[in-house]
Amino acid sequence: MTTAQVVRLVLDEDRRAVAAALQQSREVARAARLAADAIGRGGLVVFAGAGTSGRLGVLEAVECPPTFNTSPRSIRGVMSGGPPAVFRSREGAEDRDDRGRREGARLRRGDVLVGISASSVTPFVRGALEGARAKGARTVLVTCAPRPGLRAAADVVIAVRTGPEVLTGSTRLKAGSATKAVLNALTTAAMVRLGKAYENLMVDVQPSNTKLRDRAVRIVGAAAGVRDAEAARLLAAAGDRPKTAIVMGRLGVTAREARARLTRAGGHLRRALARA
Repeated sequence: MTTAQVVRLVLDEDRRAVAAALQQSREVARAARLAADAIGRGGLVVFAGAGTSGRLGVLEAVECPPTFNTSPRSIRGVMSGGPPAVFRSREGAEDRDDRGRREGARLRRGDVLVGISASSVTPFVRGALEGARAKGARTVLVTCAPRPGLRAAADVVIAVRTGPEVLTGSTRLKAGSATKAVLNALTTAAMVRLGKAYENLMVDVQPSNTKLRDRAVRIVGAAAGVRDAEAARLLAAAGDRPKTAIVMGRLGVTAREARARLTRAGGHLRRALARA
């Protein structure tokens, strides 16, 4: 094959993988509700995996605080081999079901563990699921290898039938793409349920750098119906809290009153605005 043919083949298989993930949307929604309920009650959501699967879980966890203003303590990613394995492969670590069980046992009733295993048989992930269930936590398995008996492995099983890889057994390819699509949908849907979005706007974004500050100003401007200069003023007066700034701009209230309205509305911007 030419290089162009190889590229087209890989990308076409990725497209098929994401289409296969869509077939599991009902189960992804169940997992999203579990995650939202856990975080809403002050609980913990943990993504656990090995290799590519583990790194995708870590990525999903670390992206939530800046995007949705969640606490780093409420959503975490753990992987076999520990933090060094994020940057350097430690393949044998995935066979340690005892270490997975130890990670799962850190959870409590009301928490959620999302085990990620492209093959569905990774011992570290199986151990983590078992450890979490023993503590009364809810469990989710994300896999790309549907097989009999999986329903007993977790409360929710998201089994995406991605099929053989372009490079046989290299699950960093379309299994990785399908897994990333599932995790994107799971966390985003959970955050929407928690009031972390308004229409299609990231209204809980943390303006922690120049890019995100500019984005926050645009979000406030779009939601409050004001120009950028006024949006920047409102954001500053709101202590860099976009939702507070939006309530101030839409209802003409002080930052203190805007915060009070949001508190009464459970952090949901739409509810806070509707109570005017």
